[in-house]
Amino acid sequence: MSQLDSTIAQAKELFAELGPLRSRKMFGGAGLYAEGVMFSLIAFEEIFLKATGAFAEELEQMGSSPFVYEGKGKPVSMSYWRLPESALDDPDEATALARRALICAHEAKR
Repeated sequence: MSQLDSTIAQAKELFAELGPLRSRKMFGGAGLYAEGVMFSLIAFEEIFLKATGAFAEELEQMGSSPFVYEGKGKPVSMSYWRLPESALDDPDEATALARRALICAHEAKR
């Protein structure tokens, strides 16, 4: 099993309470989907959650940082934030945060 597949499996296990989840590999990472929207990004062996506004600010206060990639010679920040360290071993915390990410993903889709 590749490291990416292992991280996808970890994320699916953490977020299992959300119901059926599917993953789609893209650009060397993967997107994790629930309810027809992508709420999580798996990249660089890390789990990121869709976050905007107050939720992004809360994640930042928890020590999280946004997903950033190098685009045309300059860093580009996306609205996906690293899952806080404390949630990696706590499925209840991870699920609560993922539910909020799912709300952000639905709002972005509208």
